[in-house]
Amino acid sequence: MARVRLSVEERRAEILRVAVEQIEARGVSNVRIADVASVLGVSSSLVLYHFSTKELLVAEAFAHAAEGDLAQLREILNKPRTSATRRLRSAVRWYAPTGQAKGWRLWIEGWAAALREPALRKVTHDLDQQWKAAIAEVVAEGVAAGEFGCEHPADAAWRLTALLDGLAVQTTSYQGPLSRTTMLAWVDDALVRELGIDHEALKSAR
Repeated sequence: MARVRLSVEERRAEILRVAVEQIEARGVSNVRIADVASVLGVSSSLVLYHFSTKELLVAEAFAHAAEGDLAQLREILNKPRTSATRRLRSAVRWYAPTGQAKGWRLWIEGWAAALREPALRKVTHDLDQQWKAAIAEVVAEGVAAGEFGCEHPADAAWRLTALLDGLAVQTTSYQGPLSRTTMLAWVDDALVRELGIDHEALKSAR
């Protein structure tokens, strides 16, 4: 059966999707252009036509996957007619390693590979800054609305994401040293400390 001819955008999206799957299965260091091409049933030269090097393919695949989680984060944080407290709590619980965000394994692979790959380092840095900026924005909205007592929203965003990143490394790398209940309690404790609200107010923001 003849393959359906895809547009350039469709072909690139198909390659990126498979590249993400291969990175998750094999790790950044072990994935090859030939692996991606084999899954798609195309030649390696076709993959290289769209992504001139493995390093570029990996960087763009990582960005492609992470953008999906970023879009979900923005949807949660921008929910209309919802308090900043409710939006932020929903976002951090979704983003926490016990939540529904799917990119943690990929993030950790990306962080490790970024130590050696300049292209990937730039991508991971840019995406990380977008996460922090989105969290800082809703914290600032909560301060303006009188919900939070936080002098430096950007600093709070850094500390909150650092906690979540650290928990993700522990649970993804070591597979369950902490229970879901414990981790979510720690996340709530961090919100209370950072935002100057009490536990009852936080619990009511469901």
